[in-house]
Amino acid sequence: MEAKALLIVDVQKGFINERTKHIPAMVERLQNEYDLVIATRFINLPGSLYRKLIHWGHLSPGTEEVELAFRPKEGAIVLDKTVYTCVNDEFVALLKENGIEEVDICGIDTDICVTKCAVDLFERGIVPVVLKDYCATHAHADVQEAAFVILKRYIGGSQVR
Repeated sequence: MEAKALLIVDVQKGFINERTKHIPAMVERLQNEYDLVIATRFINLPGSLYRKLIHWGHLSPGTEEVELAFRPKEGAIVLDKTVYTCVNDEFVALLKENGIEEVDICGIDTDICVTKCAVDLFERGIVPVVLKDYCATHAHADVQEAAFVILKRYIGGSQVR
């Protein structure tokens, strides 16, 4: 039987607001259904293009807002990242070492980091499945729905569940 993997994207204190506050408890329960759980934390470094071009100064290194907003299960892998995606050669190697060919994805923000991770997995030959009910964006509701429309175009309608 193939191992099941869950990628929990950026469920961090700095991304929690009225539109995302339901996600931490949901993913905390969901992770127990998986063999391999990987959670990411976005860190916005000083001098980053996020700061320069988007004028976005949140999630600075060493601040409480960088911390996860849920408790990862024992054995979960927590990866820090300074870009939208965690999908790189090392990440793909980790999946392959664990016999993972499909990854369920949840987290915050659907329209940015969740989408980027899903597309990057797709382009690396790993089947992404975005779990709609376990995703949110701290932006407006119309942005969330637009993200699902775009994701279906990127990775296939049946991959957004």
